[in-house]
Amino acid sequence: MARTQGSWTGGTLRARTFLKPHHVAKAVFHPAWIPQSLDPSMERLKRVRVIAGAVASIGVYTVLEGGFDVTELLENALTASAVLLFLTPATVGVMLFVWRRTGTVRQMKVSLLNSLKLLLLFIGCVVALVLLVQSAGSGSNPLATLGVGAAMMWMLVFVGSGAFRVSGNFFGTAAVHRCLPALLATVTTWLMAIPDLVTGDLHGLGLTMGIVFILGAPVTVTAIALLETNRLRRRYGIRLRTHPASLPPVPGPTPPVPPTGLPHVPPQGNPYGHPQPAYAPWAGGTPYGHPQPPHVPGPGGNPYAPGPGGSPYAPHPQPPYVPQPPHGGPYGS
Repeated sequence: MARTQGSWTGGTLRARTFLKPHHVAKAVFHPAWIPQSLDPSMERLKRVRVIAGAVASIGVYTVLEGGFDVTELLENALTASAVLLFLTPATVGVMLFVWRRTGTVRQMKVSLLNSLKLLLLFIGCVVALVLLVQSAGSGSNPLATLGVGAAMMWMLVFVGSGAFRVSGNFFGTAAVHRCLPALLATVTTWLMAIPDLVTGDLHGLGLTMGIVFILGAPVTVTAIALLETNRLRRRYGIRLRTHPASLPPVPGPTPPVPPTGLPHVPPQGNPYGHPQPAYAPWAGGTPYGHPQPPHVPGPGGNPYAPGPGGSPYAPHPQPPYVPQPPHGGPYGS
């Protein structure tokens, strides 16, 4: 993938950005090397998948059973982190074994290392948050307790937003293969639900409600993941069993179509929109609509002679020319 190179945050972090932990989480847990979604519908599918996965990771059945407990929530987060630490590399390793016939691991080395870094970074932040919560109530100095409490609240928002981000991109594994996030989300939710089904631990809920809340998230995530991978295969030719180096090139965004014709030439016709009568040759009138009397030539057929129908600018009438006898000298004969 071409986007695996470059800065981790893409230069989006500033000093004032740290006042907003959710912005920091977006820059850290959704790095610039993660490829963008191919279309908006795929992004909406991922958001629905994230919500369904959050239902499984947080444990709604626990909230319904005994109320919201931050300590139990953090314990569940630690358990989920431990599962992800071993499950994600194992699943990717299985896919590397499947892809060995059509490509090599060296072709995906940078993407694999970046995804592993993101996984370890998230798990480290979860562990740091748990330690911070445990130390918040054990301090004796009120000022130190206040500072630890403020840091704990910042970390809660930061890790919560980060969990939302990594659930959508699943630790940037889309940079390795576009179908990996859907596969990893499916495997993770099922492996978190199967132990409760095997042991019959419904966490105090009835049989019906327990099965609904245990199986609801993995079934929903699986359905969305199948729809996502099917759309990738039909629209873009991306198959899970195909090595990333052998996949067809993904089309880029469609450029806007330029308008036809010259951009600065107004459309033909009257640009002001007022209807105009069609031009007709002069026949008893003018093209401007003012009637004129028909032309009548003057006497003798001379159009410039005075008289009815003559030119109003013709010269005044002159007497006809009469020849005179020749004169002698200037003083007579």
